[in-house]
Amino acid sequence: MEHLDIVVSGKVQRVWFRQSTLDKALELGVNGYTMNLPNGNVYIEAEAETKVLNDFVEWCRVGPEYAEVEDFVLNESKLKGFKTFQIVK
Repeated sequence: MEHLDIVVSGKVQRVWFRQSTLDKALELGVNGYTMNLPNGNVYIEAEAETKVLNDFVEWCRVGPEYAEVEDFVLNESKLKGFKTFQIVK
C-alpha cells in the first residue's frame, strides 16, 4: 500500500472534478478523500496498491471532461489507513 498527496491546479473547480475523482477512486478501489482548496486547486489524499495508484494518478493528470489541468504536484506520505473515499467540504 502507498499513500499519495496530490494537488491539482488549473480549471479544476466547478467542473465536477471532486465528484469525478470520487467516482474514479471507487471504480479503482482507492481510499482517501478529495477537497477544494481556497486558492482554486483540488487536494487529494489517496491510498491503494502501487498499480492502482498509478492508474488513478494518470486519470487525475487529465481529470473529467471540462477540467483543464495545468499543474500537478505529487508527494508520497505516510499511510493513514483510509477505509473508503469521500468528498470533504
